[in-house]
Amino acid sequence: MSEHFKQIGSVSAAVLALTLTACGSMAPDYQRPAAPVASTFPGAASSAATATSAAAIEWRQFFTDARLQQLITLALANNRDLRLAVLNIEQARAQYDIRRADQWPAVNAGLSGTRVPTSAGGISSTYTAGVLVTAYELDLFGRVRSLSDAALAQYLASEEARKTVQISLVAAVANGYLALQGDEELLRVTRQALDTREASYRLIRLRFDKGASSQIDLRQAESLLESARVALAVATRQRSLDENALVLLIGQGLPQNLPQALATSAAASLPDVPVGLPSEVLMRRPDVRQAEQQLIAANASIGAARAAFFPRISLTGSVGSVSSELSGLFGNGMAWSFAPQLLQPIFDAGRNDANLRLSEVNRDIAVAQYERTIQSAFREVADALAGRATLGEQLRAAQALVRVEQDRYRLADLRYRNGASSYLDVLDSQRSLFAAQLSELQTQIQYGQNLVTLYRALGGGWSAAAGR
Repeated sequence: MSEHFKQIGSVSAAVLALTLTACGSMAPDYQRPAAPVASTFPGAASSAATATSAAAIEWRQFFTDARLQQLITLALANNRDLRLAVLNIEQARAQYDIRRADQWPAVNAGLSGTRVPTSAGGISSTYTAGVLVTAYELDLFGRVRSLSDAALAQYLASEEARKTVQISLVAAVANGYLALQGDEELLRVTRQALDTREASYRLIRLRFDKGASSQIDLRQAESLLESARVALAVATRQRSLDENALVLLIGQGLPQNLPQALATSAAASLPDVPVGLPSEVLMRRPDVRQAEQQLIAANASIGAARAAFFPRISLTGSVGSVSSELSGLFGNGMAWSFAPQLLQPIFDAGRNDANLRLSEVNRDIAVAQYERTIQSAFREVADALAGRATLGEQLRAAQALVRVEQDRYRLADLRYRNGASSYLDVLDSQRSLFAAQLSELQTQIQYGQNLVTLYRALGGGWSAAAGR
């Protein structure tokens, strides 16, 4: 019995020795393409030496609103797009495990028996039991290893894809929350304007009935009243649409026990985002790393295509016991077999050449996609920086305009009550004040959403320590 296992060990050792003689991959040496973008972001040269990057700021530190934090937590737990990304990781992991397993021989234990009639009219029985190494490819030219390397890169790319989905999800929830907060404020301002215009209309109607105002004044007041009702209907509908979008992101209905919402101005007051050099920032973005892993996978596939031109050696072997009686199967009878096979491509109608050209073209496509991803990321950051540079000043100007229009409305109403001007001046100041308030509100939301976009564009929203 011990002798049998010694022979089995000898065969296994021989297979392992042949495996260790296999050479490396025939894939081209990978070199990261140079980034086809400028060396600095527009308007961000002074931030090149920033110590802390946006990618290092965990989303709970960036979004301090307790209500928003709970919504993001729900989205990370329930969002279906994120679930699909996680499942894609598991799929890529399984494919990589399959490819990695191809680098090792498959060893199986087997038990078989045959009974055939003999020429003398009897029955001949043969029973075998042993270990079988099935069609193991000796990877002398790195074909199997290249396929495994490609599968590993695809698996790593799926990991980066999940991070991209999470970063986008966090930003989408934050932007949706800010939009919903803006809708609430818009409804408040619109209802306030509607109340004011209803009061004005009643006053003008009363004066018109007594002959103290003209029909033009009446129609002007009625026009402003109806326009306020239209604005209220639009704002109500927009709030419902934004709430539906947020519900889709978090994967469930809005809970009733959410923390108290902050005012729109407080919710949009997010911290500034540090910006570094493009070479540092863009390499932190998971979509850029995903594109690079896909490029690495395409590069490894070239090695497999090149190895297909060389001989493919496969080994099949077995060792075990043989007996004509089942009871004597594990006696002294031994049998072994060793069947190496070498296949050298001679004529394949150009299939290997086409596969090599295809893998090289796929690598060139992956390079172009990688470069395009970097350029798109650079533009996202540059656009967000342009917004940061101008939206702050725009918001300050909009706030100043509201103060001016509020004072103008107060003065116009005072002049009208003292008989120094017509009511058309009051109605005109009402219209201008409402427009200024809407402009301030929209700019405030844009300012907050731009900071969220900049945070996402710089790779913020992912915590490697927490895994989410």
